[in-house]
Amino acid sequence: MLKSIIGKKVGMTQVFNEKGNVVPVTVVEAGPCIVTGVRTVEKNGYAAVQLGFGEIKEKSLSNPQVGFFKKNNISCRKIIREFRVSDASGFSVGQEIKADVFKAGDYVDVFALTKGKGYAGVIKRHNFGMQPVSHGQSDRTRSRGSSGAQGPQKVLKGMKMSGHLGNEYVTVQKLLVVNVDAEKNILLIKGSVPSVNKGTLFISSTLKKIPKISVVPEKAKAKKK
Repeated sequence: MLKSIIGKKVGMTQVFNEKGNVVPVTVVEAGPCIVTGVRTVEKNGYAAVQLGFGEIKEKSLSNPQVGFFKKNNISCRKIIREFRVSDASGFSVGQEIKADVFKAGDYVDVFALTKGKGYAGVIKRHNFGMQPVSHGQSDRTRSRGSSGAQGPQKVLKGMKMSGHLGNEYVTVQKLLVVNVDAEKNILLIKGSVPSVNKGTLFISSTLKKIPKISVVPEKAKAKKK
């Protein structure tokens, strides 16, 4: 079964759980996606499903891209991405994938392009502390200080320095799906995701271990009382 989908970030809000606690969530428009291709082990050497998300006009695509969609008799899609599966025999080109591939309580990994913040100093980029705000330090309070010992006579690789911040692909793992609206293709994911509003998100079932929820039997609860 395919446990992946393409979507876009709509914004953030908050909901109440069954205990009455406020839970911050990210609203994600997940799908609908169209299967634009199927990869099989016999033909391609691996099993995968290619999904297309977001409609786009033909004039915005190249002739080979338009020909690919016309050949498969599907509408043009803006984003195309492959997702590996164990068995792709149950999928066909033109099949629609909706948000109901996930359910409340699932854990997902979200892969997306982070918000670009331009050139940043070490305090903003690496969370460095400031220099002492004392007499004679008026122009160096946000500087990084020493870059290392004099022995090597060079700056070692990996030194945390100022530079470009953001605008890179990041995966945030093991995020909880709080709620799923299959009719509107909406996912409510706990916490934040690495993208700007209306940014493209690639959502897959998490690769990390899912935490086990311990259930106390009713008899044990009665004894404790």
